[in-house]
Amino acid sequence: MAAHPEDPSPSPLLGNLPASLRHATRVATPAVRRGWLERGPGPDPARGHDDFVALGWDEALDLLAAELRRVREEHGNQAIFGGSYGWASAGRFHHAQSQLHRFLNAFGGFTAGRNTYSHGTSAVVLPHIVGSAHEVFFRGTSWPTILAHTELLVAFGGMPEKNVSVIPGGVTRHHTPDFFAQLGRGGTEVALISPIRDDLPTGLNARWYPIRPAADTALLLALAHTVAAEGLHDKEFLRDYCVGYEDFERYLFGAEDGVPKDAEWASARTDLPAADIVALARRMAAARTLVTVTWSLQRIEHGEQPVWAAIALAAMLGQIGLPGGGFGHGYGSMGDVGGIGGEFRLPHLPQGVNPVREFIPVARIADLLLNPGERYDYDGTVRAYPDIRLVYWAGGNPFHHHQDLNRLRTAFSRPDTVVVHEPFWTATARHADFVLPATVPLEREDFGAGRRDTSLIAMHRVAEPFAQARDDYTILGGLADRLGIAAEFTEGRSARAWLEHLYESWRTDLRAGGLAVPSFVDFWAAGEYRLPEADPERTLFAEFRRDPVAHPLRTPSGKIEITSRRVRSFSYADCPGHPAWLEPTEWLGGPRAARFPLHLIANQPSTRLHSQLDGGEVSQAAKVAGREAIWLHPADAAARGIAEGEVVRVFNDRGACLAGAVLTEGLRPGVVRLPTGAWFDPDGSLCVHGNPNVLTADLPSSRLSQGATGGHVLVEIERYDGTPGQLTVNAPPPIRHLR
Repeated sequence: MAAHPEDPSPSPLLGNLPASLRHATRVATPAVRRGWLERGPGPDPARGHDDFVALGWDEALDLLAAELRRVREEHGNQAIFGGSYGWASAGRFHHAQSQLHRFLNAFGGFTAGRNTYSHGTSAVVLPHIVGSAHEVFFRGTSWPTILAHTELLVAFGGMPEKNVSVIPGGVTRHHTPDFFAQLGRGGTEVALISPIRDDLPTGLNARWYPIRPAADTALLLALAHTVAAEGLHDKEFLRDYCVGYEDFERYLFGAEDGVPKDAEWASARTDLPAADIVALARRMAAARTLVTVTWSLQRIEHGEQPVWAAIALAAMLGQIGLPGGGFGHGYGSMGDVGGIGGEFRLPHLPQGVNPVREFIPVARIADLLLNPGERYDYDGTVRAYPDIRLVYWAGGNPFHHHQDLNRLRTAFSRPDTVVVHEPFWTATARHADFVLPATVPLEREDFGAGRRDTSLIAMHRVAEPFAQARDDYTILGGLADRLGIAAEFTEGRSARAWLEHLYESWRTDLRAGGLAVPSFVDFWAAGEYRLPEADPERTLFAEFRRDPVAHPLRTPSGKIEITSRRVRSFSYADCPGHPAWLEPTEWLGGPRAARFPLHLIANQPSTRLHSQLDGGEVSQAAKVAGREAIWLHPADAAARGIAEGEVVRVFNDRGACLAGAVLTEGLRPGVVRLPTGAWFDPDGSLCVHGNPNVLTADLPSSRLSQGATGGHVLVEIERYDGTPGQLTVNAPPPIRHLR
């Protein structure tokens, strides 16, 4: 695989692509679980343990169409969960989520998932604080502005370089690594607030603050306390641009609970010296300071609090809206945060309108399946889980990104039918009733671009589809024909006709704005259209800063809400009306640590995108003894008699997994790192491959957001002296072929 010739920092993940075409786990033929064929639809604990029967396409689609009709007629469309998560393809037409949702909308609708595992907590709380999540995620201060103006960058969670080649839809030119290099050459001071040293690229003018995991909010509150106590806060900015500071200051000084949130208080929770906390606060007040928080910090219990506290601290410094100052969220979490490309709508497949109004926050999928009818809080409302009878999943792997996978296995046994489109026999496919073989991007035509990309790419097919694999559009088109909705779903177009139609419609819109956009024929022949460039200088909330009356935020007050009356009115004990320290369950400062004394951080891998292409060469080369690598501090390894390269058992009271030990001083003692994404390979309650989500708790961040909390978990580790189980991720499950 070759990168784009103008890509300054090609992604190493390209090395995973060749194996995707003919990997041993490719799904070769439509397959239906044997128990479903023999006993019909219904809850079944054999799901995930059963073998499969290969069928022809016509027979499989006839059976599935009949089951879709049955569920709709007997239970209504809200009984169908359309569980596509959207990471399946770099292409914009063959985008699994768009394809599946368009089909289900034409069929009468479905229960949907809302928000993301990536930043679902922030997506709910940010509108209450600053009026918009999208503004913060994707219109934040640009890297050129940071390079030109920021004197001190305080990075909570760091800025992990391993994540910046990842963008939905792909990216043509990876610029962020070069921005990191320029940051180092420019001399900007960086404060790394993280238990992992590698959460920041090398070569920067950085100081590492090895904080106790899950204590970031305590540090933010103490920095704010020092700024307020020493009179370093910008009173005019707080008066003119914010509401609710007074309540927050009373909390900082202990008026609510008798406990001042000062540096000594925070030192006991963060393991950082109080003098260092005070010195950092003073330096922040004296410099043009950007406070950043990675998305990982809100994927924990009470994940709203570090985000809210960072905004409150930045507001106290009075630099929000100034070039290089203020706050940011997601630098180092994804490659387009701070990017320099333009922002406009790319060609896309319309999904239609979903007549069903039911939805769940995406991270509550197991609760949905296990507890139909149960009521739950969400963002000031009380909702109830619908009774799901059919789960239809295309594009995504819940047995990667969900928590407490043994609980999820039980949840997947509850519906009548589970349908999956998959190129590979992932754990999700193995827990389905219908497995329909899907193509990979190299096997189909499409056009692709990521957010803030610099080019729209003509994605020519470079390989024939594997075995009987079909693209999602063809699969769903066959179902639509059987269900009498073909005209609505396909509009009479082939996949190629759709590409031309969507491109030419997009071209018409751009030409109306004065851009010279080539015809589809010319674009397809050239292979690329260079997208219009944007102004590289961009500052988050600059217009609000210039004139808060003419450009108010979309909050009730039109200002930054350091205290939100609306959130306070919800009366959620786990998310009060202003930033607060709420002690988490899974941290080294709590009683649970007596049983499980190591804090495991389940962050993103450096060798793949989530779980995608775990069978690829780059991902496989990083395995240790065939298992996912777990980082341990040498002192923690020595205390347990663990040597480099040995297989270890990582466990708590939810489950266990095997992993391969890597010893490093690049993390603080008491902390271990096991990245997500190893294909789940269960042997009873043990994952023999190293997926940390057998250990994580399936609990929401709070009643406000119901976001995912899979980032942190307490564990114990021991050397594994047994014979590790055989990895089934390298081969398909048993498949019978009918004669």
